[in-house]
Amino acid sequence: MKIFTARQIKECDAFTIQREGISAHTLMERAAGKCCEWILQQFNPRTPVLVLCGMGDNGGDGLALTRMLLQEGFSAKAIVLRHTSQFSPDASENFKLLHQLAPDNVHILEEGLFVTELPQHIILIDAILGTGLSRPLTGWMASFVAEINELPNTRIAIDIPTGLYADGLPEINAPVLRADHTLSFQFYKRTYLHEEAALFTGMVHILDIGLNERFIEDTHSRYHIIDEDTIRAIYRPRPRFAHKGTFGKAMLIGGSYGKIGAITLSAEAALRAGAGLVFVLAPGCGYNIIQSCVPEAMFLQAGNDHISRIELPDHPVTVGIGPGMGTHEDTRKILHAFLSESDKPVVLDADALNIIAANSEWLNHLPKDSILTPHPKEFERLFGPARNTMLQTELARTKAMKYNIYIILKGHHTAVITPEGACWYNTNGNPGMATGGSGDVLTGMVTSLLAQGYTPGEAAILGVYIHGLAGDIAAGRLSEEALTAGDIIGHIGSAFLSLKNK
Repeated sequence: MKIFTARQIKECDAFTIQREGISAHTLMERAAGKCCEWILQQFNPRTPVLVLCGMGDNGGDGLALTRMLLQEGFSAKAIVLRHTSQFSPDASENFKLLHQLAPDNVHILEEGLFVTELPQHIILIDAILGTGLSRPLTGWMASFVAEINELPNTRIAIDIPTGLYADGLPEINAPVLRADHTLSFQFYKRTYLHEEAALFTGMVHILDIGLNERFIEDTHSRYHIIDEDTIRAIYRPRPRFAHKGTFGKAMLIGGSYGKIGAITLSAEAALRAGAGLVFVLAPGCGYNIIQSCVPEAMFLQAGNDHISRIELPDHPVTVGIGPGMGTHEDTRKILHAFLSESDKPVVLDADALNIIAANSEWLNHLPKDSILTPHPKEFERLFGPARNTMLQTELARTKAMKYNIYIILKGHHTAVITPEGACWYNTNGNPGMATGGSGDVLTGMVTSLLAQGYTPGEAAILGVYIHGLAGDIAAGRLSEEALTAGDIIGHIGSAFLSLKNK
């Protein structure tokens, strides 16, 4: 699924209106109708609803929605905030229609007034300001939003919470209405995919309002959602007459005294993700642990308490390096030599990234199409700070293009950045996955998929998606609180079954 800017969405609306020969009012009715359908699915018609409307098109959506809810038997009222001198044309039309239907159910609130003493069981619909906002709320509007945020009522935002930008993130302490649910038309707004804005959106629900498919297909975007269509286009079921040699050889390099668990998790995840053969290159102190925990993997010793050499087998292998590796001086030296001599893409994580961060010139030695998997702090050590997570993603795009690498920027919605500057956001996964070892599991999975013949971009996107899906299945069975990295591994199979079933 593509992510469009506010300008592109407006152009898509206009193209749909022109191509289908409909009016803007008809498209607004369609959008309000989808919101009404969603509310009917979630709430009993006996639930009272108060719709807070602005005087622009977002307010027009709210006025149309109020009328539709009344016609469905809801006790619904609309309050229009007079924040400007006149309605937009379509908002004006919907105000007239609502007033004709139920004049006592629509009121205009003059500047300086607030909604007070509202019973807790009333649902609040936010249709005050939409995606056209380009500056922070001030004055009465800011105070009004602050008052609404203090209320205990359930809040539902239409298209975007008031005060939030579609294409950027709010400043700290900016006045933004805090919604429990956001009903977004046709697309994710990019802002929803970053934690600074997710505080205000609540659960995001994408409502298909029938915007023109040709425009969507033909319009370029650098930003995408990893959805089921994306994964169906990538995932390749196993051929019937395959053998273990068909699915490649993965080598996981890492571990050090006291941190053997990390590379053990990576190796087990690589096996569960489908690699035909898995090798583990680790110091001798990890021999008993790895052979006991992952008997299917073949152990290759490289030092005693830390990795002091890297010797690859004679046959081709795909390498993932870094989990639990430590930053011993010997390890630093052999990592530099390994990167300088490698000509195939490598998956780099954890201490491999920390070592490179301390030797930034080594970035120039990374093999083309290598995959880096940093969490935000590791990314900052590698490439420098950014003011917010969206700017960090933009910095990642710049670095991926500069060094011809893929970056899996882990976070609230992990982003896969390509050497072409494309950004793919993953929307599955859950807070329970914020646990030690989760990243080591991802490293093993991506390395495994790369070994199986997926391209680096495919391996990164599919690996992130399966990792998140396995985490969701595990959390559904065990709870987010009880989730461990091993549980993610234990549910990789269920995630693949889910793909096959779909």
